[in-house]
This record gives sequence, structure tokens and C-alpha cells, in this order.
Amino acid sequence: MARSDDDTVARGIAHSATPLIGAASDLDPLLERIGDARFVLIGEASHGTHDFYRLRAELTQRLIHDKGFLAVVAEADWPDAYRVNRFVRGQGSDGSAIEALQDFLRFPQWMWRNVDVADFVGWLREYDDHVPEPWRKVGFYGLDLYSLHRSIGAVLAYLQRVDPAAADRARERYACFDELGADPRRYGISAGLGISEDCEQQVIAQLVELQRRRATIVHDDDAEDAFAAEQDARVVVGAERYYRAMFSNEVSTWNLRDTHMADTLDAVVGHLERHGEPVKVVVWAHNSHVGDARATEMGAHGELTLGQLCRQRHRNETVLIGFTTHEGTVTAASDWDAPVERKRVRPALDGSYEQLFHATDVPRFLLIMRQLGEAAGGLREPRLERAIGVIYRPDTERSSHYFNARLPAQFDAIIHLDETRAVEPLERTAHWGRDELPETFPTGM
Repeated sequence: MARSDDDTVARGIAHSATPLIGAASDLDPLLERIGDARFVLIGEASHGTHDFYRLRAELTQRLIHDKGFLAVVAEADWPDAYRVNRFVRGQGSDGSAIEALQDFLRFPQWMWRNVDVADFVGWLREYDDHVPEPWRKVGFYGLDLYSLHRSIGAVLAYLQRVDPAAADRARERYACFDELGADPRRYGISAGLGISEDCEQQVIAQLVELQRRRATIVHDDDAEDAFAAEQDARVVVGAERYYRAMFSNEVSTWNLRDTHMADTLDAVVGHLERHGEPVKVVVWAHNSHVGDARATEMGAHGELTLGQLCRQRHRNETVLIGFTTHEGTVTAASDWDAPVERKRVRPALDGSYEQLFHATDVPRFLLIMRQLGEAAGGLREPRLERAIGVIYRPDTERSSHYFNARLPAQFDAIIHLDETRAVEPLERTAHWGRDELPETFPTGM
């Protein structure tokens, strides 16, 4: 697209957009667009940007307070998030939001152990403290499947408490992981390459036994714990599949993961609807999971996303919201398991949506896709879109962090924040706090 055409599109965007000026009414048009939707998926263009976390939390608070949403389901490990769930519901022994976040020990810790998440968890606890009916308290749940051994431990702890004989059967089934140690990738290599037997049948059998157990429970308090244990068993099934597929090259691990997320979302909703009322939920995940893959080059390569699956499973009940930024700082690492750093985000590349939004000269705005007006045609043309996960590598920015997309089909709304700053980890390291922001850094979304 010629530069003059981009100028025209930028002016059209500026005309269609709602400026975000810090007023209490900023998000009103988005609440109106959401309407009666039951599934609102809110993304982020990086896993380490304060502005995304803060606005996502503000929108979620509005959805909870104004529209009766009953759960936040996040791109987080199930057992770690469930500790937060117990805290916000007034259960467990944690005395503060920061204590409740202590189980987030796996890299990248800062993704959930940060100031913005702690503030939101504290707000949610205070909100729930004023909700008298237990089934109307807002919960916090995890979507992901990486917690193989922690989820095994949670299943065993639950069964040891309620049925020691069943715990013994579970230990026998899960023992197939023991000889390969604590790193699930070792299991994946061994099972995926056929060096050792896989654990698929054992973990499925354990999930089935827990599903049958939960079907017999009548007391609501018991049902909550039984559901958590069943979901941990479901995580073990998903993680076993995922790590085995990593080294077999027969199945897309991306598709396995996002399908697991969609299944988990549906399981949480099914559990919360056991009292007979429809439930509304907010999802927090990266843009790359929230957006509809059919509008991106990911979809062209056969990959699907949580947002796509949610649209397909819950037609006319799903709203997908993404974020973009032009430049600023981000909390990220230069490699997997490397120290957390505060990094400079380079200005967006020419030909990208982010650069086009920057050209509007509107520093912060909301763009609702069905209200595009004269900008519609130019925005529907494929453009580059940036995605920063937990790793940021400015030196290979084009290949590491950009892909082609059609934004109006990918999302229902976009929030653009032209300059953003890094999220603050609860544990700051010397690497994060140094003044000189490095420009060094897979995408880990």
C-alpha cells in the first residue's frame, strides 16, 4: 500500500477511534460492544507490559461489577491459579495477594508475579468479601497445561485426603513418569522417540476415575475440590500429550495447547453453571491466543487459536479484544530461563498495524471493528502485526516478532497505546533494574 494511502487510512482510523483520555467513561463504548456476550477474551501484545495489564484489569473490573461476570480464566498453570482462586474466595491460609501468587515459580515468574496482577487479585478478594452467596463469588482459574508434576501432586493430595485407596491407585498410574525425573521434556523425548513406553493410557484412566467420582458428589463444597482435582488430572492428560508430541513431529503442539485451553474454559463454565444459571467469563491471554487464527498466517499454516475455537463453539457470544503498541519498554528475557530484563521496545516497523496506528497521532485509542467507517478497506488488507511473548529479541525483530494478519477479522476491538512501559516484577533483579536497557533477545507466547 502506498504511503499516501496509509495517510488516508490513518486519518480514517483517527476519525473512527475513541480516544482514551483517562476518564471513567473511556471504556463505555467497549462495554456497549460487549453487550450480552458471555465470553470476553482480552489479549496483550506482550507478556510484560504494564499498560496492557492495567487496562485489562480495569475492563475486567467493569465486566464483573457492571455485567455480572463470574470468573477470570487466565493463560496460567491450573494449580498455581487455583491457589489464587482459593484466596479471592476467602479460603486457604494466604493473608495477602502476594502470598497467594507464590506458587508461580516456573519461568516466566513475572508474567503473574507482578505489581499489576497483585493489585487486581487484591481488588478481587475485596470484591468477593462483599458477595454473600459462595456461588456468586468471582473465581480465578488457569488455562495452561505445563504443570505436569504439580498437577500430579495436587491429584494425589486430594485423593489422600478423601480416599487413600484411590490415592494408591493414582500413584501406581503416575509412577510411569518417575524414572525420567522432574523434567517433563525428558519424558517427551523418551516417549516421543519410542525409547520408552508412554503414559497415555494410565493418565486417561486416572482422569476417568476422577470424573466418575465427581459425578457421585452432592455437597457443593465437596464438588469444588473434586472439580479442581479432576481438572488437575485433565492437565496431566494434556501435558503428557503435549510433551510427547514435542518430539514426535506428528501433531502441532500449538494446536494441542490451544485446544486444551478451550476445553478447560468450557469445563470451568460447565462447573460454574451447576447451579442452573448461565455464566459469563473473562479470559486473559496473549493476543496470539485470543485472536482468531483464521485471519493470520498462523491459520494458513494449519494452526488454530483459543479465540477461534471460542468463536466456533460459542457463536454470537464471544468478543475478542487485542492490544497494540508502537514503542516503549517491556519486561522480558533474552532466552528461555534467562534472567528477566527491562528492554527497550523498538518503534514499530513500516507496513505494520502498529506503525499505522502511530501515524494517527492519537496516543491512546479504542477501535471497534464494526465501526471502522472509511478506514475499513485499508485495515482489511493484510499487514504486519507485532507479538512479543516472554522473550524479546530486537536484533531479529522482523523474523522473531512479526506476522501477517487481517486485524478486523482477527479481533472485534483493538486498544492501541502508542507508548507503553514495562510491567514491574514482584522480584526485581539487577538485570531488570539497570538503567541501560539492552537490545538483545523465540517468542514464548
